[in-house]
Amino acid sequence: MSNIRDDWGLGEFFAGLGRGPWEHWGRGGRHRRRGPMFESGEMKFVILRLLKEKPRHGYEIIKALEEKMGGCYTPSAGTVYPTLQLLEDQGYIRADETDGKKVYHVTPEGDLFLEQNKDLLEEIIDRVRDTVRDFAGGSMGELNGAFGQVARATYRRAWRKGPEDPAIKQVAEILKKAAVEIDAAWEAGGIS
Repeated sequence: MSNIRDDWGLGEFFAGLGRGPWEHWGRGGRHRRRGPMFESGEMKFVILRLLKEKPRHGYEIIKALEEKMGGCYTPSAGTVYPTLQLLEDQGYIRADETDGKKVYHVTPEGDLFLEQNKDLLEEIIDRVRDTVRDFAGGSMGELNGAFGQVARATYRRAWRKGPEDPAIKQVAEILKKAAVEIDAAWEAGGIS
């Protein structure tokens, strides 16, 4: 397992982008994808891999996976928590109460299960890496970078200035106009 990088080989696609509104792309928006990010039953391997890196509570698992996917996919709590319960029932993880939260740890049985399935886990990570690269590379990478610049320029200053700053309304109007122009560009290109 040590030959799998902690960023799962996805870090180069998102270096410098930070996270922003595109983090919701994996939540069923209007985008087109080739298929689900993970096939049925694969999430347990992914969660075990995350817990092998370090113990985490449920929300940390969601955030860690979102970060590893560069914001292109965020698992739902309805996927993560039942999978944690399944893994616990199978004896592959155990939970300790820390600061009022369940923190999950991989058990020796979970380590063995991961080792026995390391080829499958590597196939899952390779497939996901290819899917993200297809989505984030080339001209999509350029689009992602431009979107990241807009998000950073917008949110960083808005956060610092606060909700009452008069520039916020002006920036909102600029963004609304940009959205209209973007829609017009898609329509002009024959894409809806």
